[in-house]
Amino acid sequence: MSGHSKWSTIKHKKGAADAKRGKIFSRISKDITLAAKNGGGDPDMNPKLRTVLLKARAENMPSDNIERAIKKGTGELPGVVYEEFVYEGYAPHGVAVIVEVTTDNKNRAASEVRSTFTKRGGNLAGANAVAFMFKRCGQFIVEKEQTDEEKLMDVALEAGAEDIKAEEEYFEVLAPLSEYDSVSHALSDADIAVANSEIAYLPETLTPISDASQAKQVMALIEALDDLDDVQNVFHSADIAEGLIEE
Repeated sequence: MSGHSKWSTIKHKKGAADAKRGKIFSRISKDITLAAKNGGGDPDMNPKLRTVLLKARAENMPSDNIERAIKKGTGELPGVVYEEFVYEGYAPHGVAVIVEVTTDNKNRAASEVRSTFTKRGGNLAGANAVAFMFKRCGQFIVEKEQTDEEKLMDVALEAGAEDIKAEEEYFEVLAPLSEYDSVSHALSDADIAVANSEIAYLPETLTPISDASQAKQVMALIEALDDLDDVQNVFHSADIAEGLIEE
């Protein structure tokens, strides 16, 4: 069930993909800049950068944008200094939420995240308030039209994946943090396109949401957080029925 939320979100956003393109590129640019700053601008020597570049190419990010982001990270071009933060809280109806932020202004980011929680009926909590409810691992979502289960298992498990789950429309591949880069490149080398890949917080226990009005309240907060410029990822424990997501 851990991939259900991600797959529903992917499908939900497909119709708005063009409108979201600028935000997607901005997020990936920040990741590239941070990776280059921390590990250098050579992807052959920097596994984190290599993995982010795969994601950039999967999103058809222009090469000029990629090169500029790398040079900002290595100092070859002037750029802002980014910091990474994690915020925790609750959406309405007891849904646990983790928000990953990359920002050049911590005070602005914290204020916007707190305000969004409050306005949408949630509340921001302290560090480790909900993190213990989640497992940190690599997650890959692969549409079934991209490969068959046998090939995926051969490639992913050989590269270090710990679990592969088959759902109706997609496969979910889970990997330990230490093997995320290895699995990512194994899938790429095998020409298995990935709909989404990330270091994710996956809920150990899901919070069922079966009422339409409750689902709208939860999704309103999650989407409002996701729309903030400084927010990179939003993870949550809500288990919302597929039909309610589409609605």
